[in-house]
Amino acid sequence: MMSQELLILTITSASIAFFHTLLGPDHYLPFIVMARAGKWSPVKTTWITILCGIGHIASSVLLGIAGIALGIAVTKLEALESFRGGLAAWALIAFGLVYFVWGLRKALQNQPHKHLHIHGEEGNHIHRHVHTKEHAHVHEREGTANLTPWIIFTIFVFGPCEPLIPILMYPAAKSNLFGLVLVTGVFGVVTIMTMLGVVLISYQGVKLLPIRRLERYTHALAGATICLCGMAIQFLGL
Repeated sequence: MMSQELLILTITSASIAFFHTLLGPDHYLPFIVMARAGKWSPVKTTWITILCGIGHIASSVLLGIAGIALGIAVTKLEALESFRGGLAAWALIAFGLVYFVWGLRKALQNQPHKHLHIHGEEGNHIHRHVHTKEHAHVHEREGTANLTPWIIFTIFVFGPCEPLIPILMYPAAKSNLFGLVLVTGVFGVVTIMTMLGVVLISYQGVKLLPIRRLERYTHALAGATICLCGMAIQFLGL
């Protein structure tokens, strides 16, 4: 039977996971903008979000368990998590900046332009087209599409889940393995479900926005958004 203390800790864990995820735009904004720019299907968006969420949680769980097993003080673990957080933030900034430059270059190459066609007695007409759409290399698009989810996954593995380690300490101190697994599981499930819920709702909402004229800038906008997320984490502590 679950003790009252463990019940309170479990409810607290779920609440912290929900609000920590909701108030951290880095948990969902990268997936929303990348799904829009890459024209991901809902299924692909779901799986990428879930896998990144698992990587995000698992790295902190493994670190927390190793710290508990080795008797490392919670303050030292939190300092290590803070260091990892700085690395992840700078990685988001760098990735977003590179993605923005690549997307902007792609958008400028994709600028519609006009050609005048002269047909003698039949008259003339102006033909408006885009070269990159007509001559794009399939393998280039596929390479980019396959690479970006792995980059964002790696960044999420580096990114710490700061509230998790202190939460793990209490059941660990009581030598309660069931409590440790329960609290970790609840925190992880709530975090991933919150990420997924925000991403999928926003994924559908973005489709309704009148941004057709900005279509060719979606990669650049995605990169700028990811870069701003990293800056918000690094400099605003979000």
